[in-house]
Amino acid sequence: MSTSIKYMTTAQIRKDFLDFFEEKGCKRYPSSSLIPEDPSLLLANAGMNQFKEYYQGLKTMREIGACSCQKCLRTNDIDNIGDSRHLSFFEMLGNFAFGGYTKEDAIHWALEFCTAPEHLGLPLDRLYFTVFTDDDESIALWTKYGADPTHITRLGEEDNFWAAGPTGPCGPCSEIYFDQGEEFGCGEPDCAPGCDCDRYLEFWNLVFTQYDRQEDGSMPELPHRNVDTGMGLERISAIMQGQHSNYEGDVLRSLLGVGEKLSGKTYGGKATGADRSLRIIADHSRAVTFMIGDGILPSNEGRGYILRRLLRRAVYHGRLLGIEGAFLTQYAQEVRAIMGDVYPALVQNAALIDGIVSAEEERFNATLDKGEALLEAELDKIAEGEQLPGEVAFTLHDTYGFPVDLTREICENRGASIEMAAFEAAMEDQRERARAAANRDAWGAFHNAWTTLSGELPATEFCGYDEDVAEGARVLAIVRDGESVGVAEQGDEVQVVLDRTPFYAEMGGQVGDTGTLAAEGVLVDVNDTTHQEGDLYAHVGTLVEGTLRVGDVVRAAIERGRRELIRRNHTATHLLDAALKIVLGEHVSQAGSLVAPERLRFDFTHFEALSSEELARIEGLVNAEIFAAEPIVTQVMGIDEARASGAVALFGEKYGDVVRVVSTGASDKPFSRELCGGTHARNTAEVGLFKIVSEGSVGANARRIEAVTSVGAISFLDERLAELDAVANALKCRPVDVMARLVQLQHEVREAQKKIAEALTGGSSNKVAEAIAGALDMGAYKLVCARLDGVGGKDLRGVWDTVRDKLGLSCACVLASVGEDGKVALLAAGTDTAVKAGFNAGDVVRAMAPLVGGRGGGRPNMAQAGGRDASGVDEALEAAKTAVGA
Repeated sequence: MSTSIKYMTTAQIRKDFLDFFEEKGCKRYPSSSLIPEDPSLLLANAGMNQFKEYYQGLKTMREIGACSCQKCLRTNDIDNIGDSRHLSFFEMLGNFAFGGYTKEDAIHWALEFCTAPEHLGLPLDRLYFTVFTDDDESIALWTKYGADPTHITRLGEEDNFWAAGPTGPCGPCSEIYFDQGEEFGCGEPDCAPGCDCDRYLEFWNLVFTQYDRQEDGSMPELPHRNVDTGMGLERISAIMQGQHSNYEGDVLRSLLGVGEKLSGKTYGGKATGADRSLRIIADHSRAVTFMIGDGILPSNEGRGYILRRLLRRAVYHGRLLGIEGAFLTQYAQEVRAIMGDVYPALVQNAALIDGIVSAEEERFNATLDKGEALLEAELDKIAEGEQLPGEVAFTLHDTYGFPVDLTREICENRGASIEMAAFEAAMEDQRERARAAANRDAWGAFHNAWTTLSGELPATEFCGYDEDVAEGARVLAIVRDGESVGVAEQGDEVQVVLDRTPFYAEMGGQVGDTGTLAAEGVLVDVNDTTHQEGDLYAHVGTLVEGTLRVGDVVRAAIERGRRELIRRNHTATHLLDAALKIVLGEHVSQAGSLVAPERLRFDFTHFEALSSEELARIEGLVNAEIFAAEPIVTQVMGIDEARASGAVALFGEKYGDVVRVVSTGASDKPFSRELCGGTHARNTAEVGLFKIVSEGSVGANARRIEAVTSVGAISFLDERLAELDAVANALKCRPVDVMARLVQLQHEVREAQKKIAEALTGGSSNKVAEAIAGALDMGAYKLVCARLDGVGGKDLRGVWDTVRDKLGLSCACVLASVGEDGKVALLAAGTDTAVKAGFNAGDVVRAMAPLVGGRGGGRPNMAQAGGRDASGVDEALEAAKTAVGA
């Protein structure tokens, strides 16, 4: 068997593959975002995602095919990551055809690329192939172009037949394997590709989608045969570099080096122990960096949850390795250094990536501490040798990011174990939900009226930048109840497509226009305008008069006053974005917006709440631009020219080759310059006035500002002034004296509360005096154990001060109280003498808290807890006495 293999870097393989298929006539496509356009997919998980409409024949490609290197992310097998093969993030090399070239071409070119010396140059005798059981055609083609017939294995439907779902496009697969050598095999005489051992490594899968499976099981041919191939870049890189694991390829090995430097561990190439943790951090850190770079932010659901889970898992394995403090930004920097030239968004969004990673890592370190506290509390409830409930272990895993290995280790240190059957059952339920989501039929969402219309009609011409009315607009389509129809009658709810329109369709946060479509005897009341596939604008409304037919000519008129308010608010969002970057930093990026007539909402990336000083400065900067009466200039230019001019692009947004650039301020140094297709004021002065209404969090690392302008700002100020007058009347003072009057009232209330607290908790209080008089003699100290309902949690500390004043340096107390709201407060405290004699406040409170439906703890000399079950207070006090041996 041949052993000589030339060395190629990951970058060289990526470039060579794309160059090869481009020379064959395929169009090179850039990787699509990890956020797929297909709404049925959570994340881009294959190179074919962006070509789905070509497969279905809904779009036609001029070239014979396509090729790409697609960034992908899959987490169905997250627990296996760290072995030799599984990754969360990976790059998929692919070439595709939609009737443009044949199955024979695909097989011929694949073998040529694998074996030609100027390309991979892999020895033919180390290549093996699998085909679908009855796919004689593929066997004949592999053999025709040089494959050894004895190196071809037939496999069944589970391994070598691809299907989009129970019905729909499907077809046979053929895979290429690399023989790593007998030393990696199982030693069985029938060992061949498809065996579970590591000898034969699959690295390229060719899918020939040629059938359309029907409900009855029949499989007629598709209108044209498709080719969809995928070659894992990390896997082929490891082969070309003489390695036997994805993690030993140059890219991931460089990230492993970061872990070695941080932890002081030496990577040994194993899939266990410290090596596994080093692998997991290398994989997850790369995934996290790319996800944030594509506009995904941490959250508790969807793709944001996946991002958070990967990041937290990386942090945990850093702890296992003994890495102290925040460290993931060092990995993100290495990812940029290795891959930033191929994926420039990593560099463009560097500040944002590092900021979010740091903030999320800091937040999770605090969460880990909480999880450890919860686990300790749960272990306190069980006796030594008993099992921790599996549901608790799963909650720690799912909510706090505790891998079960960590939970098991802590349990063993306390002489306990985990009820693994229940834990595994909960985990399997979660995996089933993940598999169900991953295996949904991703094709059905494309079959609707708008998909069909987008292939038949030209894009709607938008004339609304300069016109409020379009005379002679022609009706190209009518959609009613999800179906394209030729005629609509009075009373019908319709979506109307025109050849040209002044109505802005909702995009980029700007709401759709309203207005009317009118002709003689016909009137459509348009209450919204939406953007559909193929750049078709749908005028959504009710046919209130007459009959409307496809081909009719109408007068399309927007509600002008509403549009003017929207223009002003949209311009204000651009000014706000620029001001945020000036005040907070360049990491600020728009994460969503709403531009409506009555208000604007702007979501942006930032890691902490804004101070009142920051808000005042931001508001001042925006108003300064408004009062400067700067012109709004719109230019149409190429995307590269726009970026070179410093125009800000919306984070995660996709742009065409030609874009609109909206600028405010001096042309040589504008205050704001953004890529934007929305409508805007003609001069900043038209915005009138800008006023921030609120600022708050909309999730980790994201903030939201709501604001009003022009008429809305005046209405807001009028309402606030009216409220101020009402408060002044209630306080019986002038509006200018309201603050002074409030300060006076606050002082009076505090004094009254102080007197009440002294009466309840001081030495003169009957309850406290009775409790002290009934103190238990514990030998070395006296113990006050009492229920003092009505005394707040904070005031229990005051009772302890009184007890200590009365009983001296050898005392302790255990106090419980039920407040007016029904909540329970517990406090245990002891002097140094009592603690030395065996009193432990933390242990006492841990014994009491579960009995009142709460949790808590603290130091030996002071501990507190809260709960919601007042019925358990007396039992909790008895438990406290038992805990101290009273």
